[in-house]
Amino acid sequence: MTTNKKRKVVKYRGSQTHGGGSKKKRRGKGHKGGKGLAGSGKRAHHNKQRIFKLYGKDYFGKKGFHNPNVKVKIKAVNISYIEENLPKLLQEKIIAEKEGFFHVELKKLGYNKLLSAGKPTKKYKIVAHFSTKKAQEKIKSAGGEIVS
Repeated sequence: MTTNKKRKVVKYRGSQTHGGGSKKKRRGKGHKGGKGLAGSGKRAHHNKQRIFKLYGKDYFGKKGFHNPNVKVKIKAVNISYIEENLPKLLQEKIIAEKEGFFHVELKKLGYNKLLSAGKPTKKYKIVAHFSTKKAQEKIKSAGGEIVS
């Protein structure tokens, strides 16, 4: 009894459409419908949640340019904080006592600006990148100085 053998390889030789139906179909990129996340906008707001999860809230809209060299984040501290925590900071050797002054570097404390709330009772030599005029006056009136 003879059986029909099935061809192992189908290479579409001689076929004009290669299994794509009519000649008109599958002509170019216009028939594919897009690439990647195409079609995630109009009438498909439920897809936006997936995009937010994958790429964050900044996926849609304008981004702009932010120069990291221009802006300095201000992290401020009051005089009262230094006064209240002086014993602890002296013990941890963040503040040192030299020549009758308490030397305070705000950068070591994690701050870069000195504010005027509080009353200094001791002489401070404070190294601060920024400070308010009122804070400078208070420190100078107590016999200290601010170095920027």
